[in-house]
This record gives sequence, C-alpha cells and structure tokens, in this order.
Amino acid sequence: MSRIVTQDGTCLYVKDWGHGRPVVMVHGWPLSADSFDDLALAIADAGMRAISYDRRGFGRSDQPAAGYDYDTLADDLGAVITHTGAVNATLLGFSMGGGEVARYLSRHSGKGIKQAVLIASILPFLLKTADNLGGVDAGMFEATAQSLKKDRASFWSDFFKEFFGIGLLSKAVSSEVEEWARSMAMQAGLLPTLACAQAFSSTDFRSDMASFTMPTLIIHGTADQTVPIDISSRKAAQRIAHARLIEYEGAPHGLFASHKERLIADVLTFLQS
Repeated sequence: MSRIVTQDGTCLYVKDWGHGRPVVMVHGWPLSADSFDDLALAIADAGMRAISYDRRGFGRSDQPAAGYDYDTLADDLGAVITHTGAVNATLLGFSMGGGEVARYLSRHSGKGIKQAVLIASILPFLLKTADNLGGVDAGMFEATAQSLKKDRASFWSDFFKEFFGIGLLSKAVSSEVEEWARSMAMQAGLLPTLACAQAFSSTDFRSDMASFTMPTLIIHGTADQTVPIDISSRKAAQRIAHARLIEYEGAPHGLFASHKERLIADVLTFLQS
C-alpha cells in the first residue's frame, strides 16, 4: 500500500515496511516520511512493521488548502492506522509529529495504542502566554513566517544549520544531509508549511497529556535550539505518568541524523521491552 484517502478526500503517501507489531511514525516540520528511513529499516530488520507517511501538504501527499489544524491532522493519523490495520501499535512522533500523537490519543481515546515515543517533540505547549511564561514569544514565529514568504529556499539554508547543530567548529552531519533535508522541505507547499508552523507554535496540548496512559519514551537533545528541551520534553515528562526521558547531552534537534545509531538503539530497546 502506498496511498490512502482520508475522510475529507486528501490522499496521503504511506510507507509500510516489514511484518509484525506495527510502529506508526509521524514526521517533523518541514520534512517527510523519508526522514525516518534509517529508523524504519532498523525496525523492520528487528522483526517489526514500520509505517510512516507524508503529512498532508508535505512530501508526496496531497496539498489541500485546509486541514492543517491538529484535530484534522490527528484524524489523518487515525486514517493511516485504520487503513493499515495497525493494531497494538506504537506511535512515534518527531518534533511537530508529537502533536499528532498527543491529539490522536485524546481525540480517539488511545484506540489500539500500546506504546508511545516522542523524539525532540514540541509537547506540551510552545507559545508564551500568561500561564506559560517560559514559552516562545509569538513575534519569533511571525518572523519565521515572514522569512518563509520572502525567500523560502534561503530560509531553509540557515534553518537546517541550527536544526542539525552545525557551527564553525562542529559538524554533526554532512553537507549532503543538509541538502537532503532542504530538498524535503522544498517538497512541501508554502501554504501547508506556513499553516503547520502556525499550528505547532500555537496549539496547547497540556490537556491532551493525560491521554498518555501507556509506557512512553521521550528523547531530546540538551543543545536543541529549534525546540529547546526546557520548554518541551522536560515539561512533558513531568506530565506523563509512565514516561522515561532520555537526554542526549549536547545534541541538536535533528537527532535522526546527528545521533542516528544511538537513537535507533534506544528506540529498539524500548520497542522490544
């Protein structure tokens, strides 16, 4: 199966590798399911089933004009779970994808989910508000939107240097990996890119956190500048009763590439526990 159709007629591109207990993976912004290839192959080789898909508006999926709120995105995840027959599944969300995991669990009562994995996730709430003073100021998200509208290709060049923790004296990934990430980002439509940035930056998931009633693994880098750990995973770990937080000292946001071997090992250990 390579494509499914959601409730509103949006066609999603799906990768389905291996056999056994399913692991359904939701990618980050502004990437595609391809960002999970190394992890997905390892999961399939370990005797499990790796299911990943391109979020609406990204990769090879349709780019409708609407549906980029988290209720709709969670229903898209539900459609993938239903169409692939993923029972007793593990849900894995990277960055923005953590939001779909949380909203699916609350909106669909955790139906069919055995475990959860959150990697460099945006949970529980990024935006600075009167009751979330440690969050990110709305002006920073607005500046990102304006930069994307002005010159999206140029914006990604700087964005992915921070994403992968690349500096004058440090280079956690190759220049080819940077280019690969930029090419994934440019596959997405401008409208979906902006709409999803608005969604993940402003959606409050604090009320969804109680729906994590299953064992949950949280992984986050301490040097993540894209989604700082203090306002995200450290808070999420406090709100999830069955969570285990693993902090990667000095690691950036793009763990799937910068710390690929360690990430695969930690995720497989959790899946097989």
